[in-house]
Amino acid sequence: MTSHSPYHPDFTPNSQDTLHSFANEKDNCGMGAIAHLGGIKSFEIIERAIDSVCNMTHRGAIDADGKTGDGSGILTQIPRTLFSRELSKMGESIRDINDLAVGVFFLPASDTAGSKSIQEAAVSTAKARGIKVLGWREVPINPDELGKLAAASQPELRHLLLERPRDWSPDHFERQLYLVRRSLEKQFAEVANFYIPTLSSRLISYKGLAMPATLQAFYGDLQDSDFQVALALYHQRFSTNTFPAWPLGQPFRMMCHNGEINTVRGNRNWWGSREEFFASEVWGDDIDLLKGVMSGKESDSSSLDHALEILVLSGRSLEHSMCMLVPPAFRHDLELSEEVQDFFHYHRSFAEPWDGPAGLVFTDGESVCASLDRNGLRPSRYTLTEDGLLIIGSESGTSPVPENTIASRGRLGPGQMMSANTATGELLLDREIKNKLAAKENYGKWVDKNRVSLKKFVSHQPHSPTCEFDPIELSQLQVAHGVTAEDLDMVFPPMVKGSQEAVFSMGDDIPLAPLSRYPRLLFTYFKQLFAQVTNPPIDPIREWAVMTLSAGLGRERNILAETPEHGRILHLESAILFEQEIEYIKERSSHGFKSAVLDTTFPVENGAFGLRAAVEAVCASAEKAVDDGVEILILSDRNVRPNFAAIPSLMVTGAVHHYLTKTGKRLRAS
Repeated sequence: MTSHSPYHPDFTPNSQDTLHSFANEKDNCGMGAIAHLGGIKSFEIIERAIDSVCNMTHRGAIDADGKTGDGSGILTQIPRTLFSRELSKMGESIRDINDLAVGVFFLPASDTAGSKSIQEAAVSTAKARGIKVLGWREVPINPDELGKLAAASQPELRHLLLERPRDWSPDHFERQLYLVRRSLEKQFAEVANFYIPTLSSRLISYKGLAMPATLQAFYGDLQDSDFQVALALYHQRFSTNTFPAWPLGQPFRMMCHNGEINTVRGNRNWWGSREEFFASEVWGDDIDLLKGVMSGKESDSSSLDHALEILVLSGRSLEHSMCMLVPPAFRHDLELSEEVQDFFHYHRSFAEPWDGPAGLVFTDGESVCASLDRNGLRPSRYTLTEDGLLIIGSESGTSPVPENTIASRGRLGPGQMMSANTATGELLLDREIKNKLAAKENYGKWVDKNRVSLKKFVSHQPHSPTCEFDPIELSQLQVAHGVTAEDLDMVFPPMVKGSQEAVFSMGDDIPLAPLSRYPRLLFTYFKQLFAQVTNPPIDPIREWAVMTLSAGLGRERNILAETPEHGRILHLESAILFEQEIEYIKERSSHGFKSAVLDTTFPVENGAFGLRAAVEAVCASAEKAVDDGVEILILSDRNVRPNFAAIPSLMVTGAVHHYLTKTGKRLRAS
């Protein structure tokens, strides 16, 4: 069998003859930003960004050739002085250089015909949307500076130069450029080595499969003194057990990320389910082009970037969008005002967290922001000089400045954010940002009017059982649900008497479920999927400050919009419910929360094949109930008896969840 290096030019990621999967793409990196609060553009910004990412070399990986890395990159404002000069060289003129947009294209270098067809499609797609095409620019590069392995997979690099129509607003122009990109991505989804790092009137990306020091030597533009900007993001990638590739380098279109999104599989599924509700006046009939971005063929950071990009282009601010996607642990923070708590309670009703660890830096071309996730397991530090230079980094000292010029310095804590606007010179820290966001609407009124709290109607305290089981019936139920004599003698007593887990002196010597000779519960075949690096296991009891078991039931709404009705949920203080709470939920049709109980038992006489049929029947019943307007599905195995076995709860819950996800109806009901 031939061994393939992950850098080998013949190695194709995600192909059938390899063990690589894009679903496992995660990284642990160094990143940051350089910006001038006064908006003063200079070559110093890009020099400092390059210097900073070079000082992050220890945060990345390097191949034996000494030049090929896991990827590094720079995301900056479009250097308009440089491109004004380049347009003159091309013999093209533009009404106002501020109306220029630039598309960065990675094209298949080994497929001349394919590359040409993509370029032709890009031009025709832009023209069809009323955008003037100024021409293609060959990106000045020095391939000799690349490592041998990076050069073997280097794409063809082109810039597409476009002009904003006179009667379009900058925001509308940016949305149309996004739609051009999405059209091309859908049209050429199966073309290998095709990728559009940026297509924007505000930002431009320079990244590659190279070490940071190689990056500037490779891109001629980054050596040009006319490359004058007021802000830049930088990133050095370390791909943890994953495949290094040109498109996977960061920054992405709006952000760069240090850490892992450990909930990314669920986040992608939830986002896909939400696409059914997508609607927006700013997108109109083009809304379908926003769908399908969470393909799972990119890294976790790229998926988060997609979500951020869509929210910002749909009308929310950078800060607002990131507070929705990566919120702080707000429930137990006594320093947060009631208005800020209401803001997060409202958004929690229809947007789940993308859980880190995450150190984030992001920009829309005017503002640059940084934030940490609720656990704060990644560092983020900043320095502000007296002349307005802001330096943000995951490490201190990446861009040295004289001590006597420093006006302030600090670091972000768990869940905190900072924001700098290069147009207004405004610098906001965490409390100021969140107070400002909370004051936009009366979120407290929206929550009070629409959220129904279960605790207002029924106590979350255990009640004595209303029925008594005779010894034989109790024994039968224990057997049916896999309760063993060992559980009764050794596991349950310390839980009941001392509220503690049972402790055994020599650990667990029971064989793994797939290798056991004895029947095992379905639950024992599964283990929690932990992250690859430095993330400690946490639980809601020991980590109460940053975790919660609270949940919301009911239909969700369009994440691209913001209305009072978005806060309409049946709120549970805990996802673990007692019997009386279940009974009360069944009666919540008076509050508009229609529910249905689905029987999850099946005749024993149907045998093992009857289990599959029973699962499929429950899934079909769930879909019909959702189509009939049911918002809360209760899967019940109460009918288990000698002739009827229960579908394992893990199996039937997962089956219904994924079935409704695939049919695009998951978020119509809980």
